[in-house]
This record gives sequence, C-alpha cells and structure tokens, in this order.
Amino acid sequence: MQPSANATVFIVDDDASVREALAWLLRTRHLLSESFDGAEAFDAMLQGFTLSQPCCLLLDVRMPGMSGLALFDKLVERGLVTAMPVIFLTGHADVPTAVDMVKRGAFDFCEKPFSDNALVDRVEQALALSTQVLATRRQSQLLKTRLGELTERERDVMRLVVEGLPNKLIADQLDISVRTVEVHRARVFDKMEVKSAVELANLLRKDQIPD
Repeated sequence: MQPSANATVFIVDDDASVREALAWLLRTRHLLSESFDGAEAFDAMLQGFTLSQPCCLLLDVRMPGMSGLALFDKLVERGLVTAMPVIFLTGHADVPTAVDMVKRGAFDFCEKPFSDNALVDRVEQALALSTQVLATRRQSQLLKTRLGELTERERDVMRLVVEGLPNKLIADQLDISVRTVEVHRARVFDKMEVKSAVELANLLRKDQIPD
C-alpha cells in the first residue's frame, strides 16, 4: 500500500543542521515533515495529538534531556508505535541499543552517516505501513459500528447464515418461521452492506461475531 499524500514524517533531533538536511531530503521525495528540537518538544505535542493520518518518526537516540530511547518507551506505553513507525537515527556506538529497540517494536534504525536514498526508502515503507494500519483500524471500527446496529435476533440469524445454514434450518434452530428468517437475513445484509452470505462470511471472521 502506498503512503497517502497527507502523510507526515516527524523529525526529532537536537541538531538543527540534521533536522534541516532531513527535511530537505524528504522534500525531494515530496514528503511532508515536521521537526522538533528534542524529545520533550515532541512529547508535549503528543498531549493533544490524535493519530488519524499516516505518519512515522525519525528519532535521534542521544539528545540532551529526554533521550530518544525514553521517548520511544513512552510511545510504546501509549500504543503508538504500530501506526507511527519509529526509525532511529544512531551513531555506531548506539547500534546494539538500536537493534534492541527494533526487537521491541521500532521499525528500523539508520546508522549515521546514512545513505540518503536508503533512509528515504525506509521512510516511505514506514509511511505505507502506517497507512495500512490506520486503514485496517478504520475498517475495524466501521465493522463494529455496523454490528452494533444489529438487533439480538439479527445477530442470531447472522451467525447461522455465516455457518452456511439454509433458511429452513435457521428457522428450525431459532424456532421462528422461514419468512421471519428471510426478513432478518435481508436486514442483516442491508445493515452490514453486503449482498450475499459469502460476502458476509468474508467480512466477518468467526471470532468477530458478537455473542
């Protein structure tokens, strides 16, 4: 999946020249960026931040005050690193630490001095991942909303439809008429915005169907 046009790369580095160089590099690939001079500044921005658009984070490991590692720990605690992939910018001495961070959920690390093309390639891949994660979350939320609109009886019918039972057997199991099953089935299809039992089954995994 390609990153969306409004994807943003956050740059957190205490070196102004590094921030400017990275912002310029990203512009050469038509990527938007927003820079912060330290982990504290980025952490403060997150206080009112809603992760609704694709993004990733270029994060320096060593900075005065809060380190990149400490900021990463906060992002992990807040559950942000899946939809906001983190790429550490690290010196040679920090490589083992960066590798450990990747094991803990960071997207990657780039050792300074890094290859411009290789770094931006990884940034684009991180943004594509963020785009995919957010799209999946939106789809999941939409599914929950649709499921929430079903009545208890419609859910009963839906479970049996997904199991592949014909209307007659559904009617027997629920002790209702076939005509009532047909009405509920039609309402389920309408609310779930599907046209067939196969489409409904593809939309729902068995463990997603509410009890």
